Amino acid sequence: MSLGKARGGELLALAGALCVAVSLLLPWYEGSSSGTLNAWDTFGPSVVLLIAGAASALTMFATALVERSTARAVAAGVWAIPFSIAGLIAALVRVLERPEHADSLCAGPWLALAGALAIFAGAWRSVGDEHGALYSPANPETRPRP
Repeated sequence: MSLGKARGGELLALAGALCVAVSLLLPWYEGSSSGTLNAWDTFGPSVVLLIAGAASALTMFATALVERSTARAVAAGVWAIPFSIAGLIAALVRVLERPEHADSLCAGPWLALAGALAIFAGAWRSVGDEHGALYSPANPETRPRP
């Protein structure tokens, strides 16, 4: 396992996953009647989708570190794209929607939106990255002709 195996896409997705994780701990909304609300106070499908997107980014990063070839890392990136799109849409809805008569947005939904966008961009870049210099080429034995 080597950190040198992680490509730019995996590192960007990891940064996005960390942003999403931190955003879940920050306040999301403020209201005169409801006070300060965080993501867990307004728990719904959007939080689950954000967590799924972050989990797919962590899976993509871990697969890139553990595997000897890029095949499984690219496959994890392909699976991370739909999860990141779902998380990106959920974060965008959370920025546009204000639950329970909230008056203003705090830092949480903006950081979640930035993190979801970074996860999507990292997964997209990971799938398109064909940086083969990180891995030694396979040299199979040649078989004698029959």
